[in-house]
Formats: sequence, C-alpha cells, structure tokens
Amino acid sequence: MSLDHLVYAVPALEEGVAAFAERTGVRPVKGGSHPGGTANYLVGLGPTAYLEIIGPDPEVEGARPRAFGLETLTEARLAAWAIHPEDLDATVERARERGYDPGEVHPLSRRTPDGTLLEWRLTRRDDPAAIRPVPFLIDWGATAHPAASGLPQLTLAAFAAVTPDAEGLRADLDAVGAELDVEEGPEVVLRAVLDTPNGKVELA
Repeated sequence: MSLDHLVYAVPALEEGVAAFAERTGVRPVKGGSHPGGTANYLVGLGPTAYLEIIGPDPEVEGARPRAFGLETLTEARLAAWAIHPEDLDATVERARERGYDPGEVHPLSRRTPDGTLLEWRLTRRDDPAAIRPVPFLIDWGATAHPAASGLPQLTLAAFAAVTPDAEGLRADLDAVGAELDVEEGPEVVLRAVLDTPNGKVELA
C-alpha cells in the first residue's frame, strides 16, 4: 500500500502557497479547481506521491467549502493523507470486515490549468473530523497520476500521527492496510518533515 498524497489545508490559497514557498524555497504549481469550491497547488514527493495544498477557490466568490475543515479553518494544518490500494473496492470491503469503515466511494474530478480533465475515485467519510490520521483511499483509474506531471520536488523525511488513542488508530490503519508512525499525545495531529532547499521544514 503506497502513499498517494498528503493534504495541507490553508484558509486562503494564494497566501498559503506563498508562505509555503517562503518556508521551503520551492514554489508549488497550480493544480486546478474542484467542483465544490476548492482549488489546489502541488509539490512532488518523488515519482509516485505529492503534497497537495488545498484551500477555498479564489476564483469562486465567497467559497466556504466543508472539505478538510476549510469552512472554519483559521490557520494552515496537515489535515489528511491518501493511499493508493491496488483494488480500492476490495480494500473498502476488507476494512469494514476488520471494523473500520473508510466511507463511501465517490467519483471526483478537476480541470488542470491547461484544461485537461482529471478523474478519480476516493473514499469519503461524513463525520466532521478536522484532522484524519487514517488515510482515505484513492484510485486514479485511467488518469495519469499528478506526481508524474513534472512537479517541483521535495523529499518526505518523516511522517507520523499523534493521537490520544494510539492502539485504536493502529487498528484502523491496519484495517485499510496502511503503515504510519503513531505516537501517544493529548490531541490528534499529523506531522510531516520535508527536506527542502531551506533545510528541514515541519508541517503539522
């Protein structure tokens, strides 16, 4: 089971991208807009994974999307991550048998700046958690993976979760076939350490 991408949610997209570029020394590239009022910028994390910076679409006036807690978000945070199973539907079924429901499978899409339509399927849970330490599942189907589109690159040096219920989180991760360093702590946090031209940068 391989990492597909990390989701870094920001309350204002252009400002969040500018702050990220200043911290890391790498400028993310525009990914595109999603139906529902979000848009993103991307940075590669190797040939098969990437970091998505997502926020309200600045071209949609008054956009207040619910995705990743953006409706009430006031500061940037690492909100979620995705893995790419070989068989999404079989993985969902197996996870439910093991006691964890990844959510229903939904089709989604976005247009790249050059007009190319990207389409994929992913799992989505309805509970309003602001940070999701259990990854959602994604299947790009016939669409070329965004990491293969010549993105500027950073290296993911470390990735971990903090949670008050480490045992429960490990069980849920096992149910979906995911591996993640898990630490006990007072609140749920995702942490990623990036190797950048400006040195190590932590996102949380």
